[in-house]
Amino acid sequence: MSQYIDGFVIPMPAANLAAYIKLSRQAGKVWREYGALNYFEYVGDDLDVPHGKPFGKLARTKEGESVVFSYISYKSRKHRDQVNAKVMKDPRILAMCADSSALFDPKRMSYGGFKSIVNV
Repeated sequence: MSQYIDGFVIPMPAANLAAYIKLSRQAGKVWREYGALNYFEYVGDDLDVPHGKPFGKLARTKEGESVVFSYISYKSRKHRDQVNAKVMKDPRILAMCADSSALFDPKRMSYGGFKSIVNV
């Protein structure tokens, strides 16, 4: 089976991380309820790397910010589209989207859908 993911990179003020984690746990439950296979959120820990473009530079973090890297996995792009159509109508998610704008700047978030090319 070829899986599909939605991936996110979010510059996150460190002061808002605890509130974001709480919101994210609730969001993950909603996505899973509608059929997402997995819901993962990670915060930057080792971002000062000597090679490539560090996530902090990619996300253009400011003083006091880190990077949250997230992904949600699905069976396929079709499955993703079906799950997200339901999630985006859920009143819990609509409320969370309004709340999240106080935690981070959604205009600075990077997002995209990715199809699997290697699964070892």
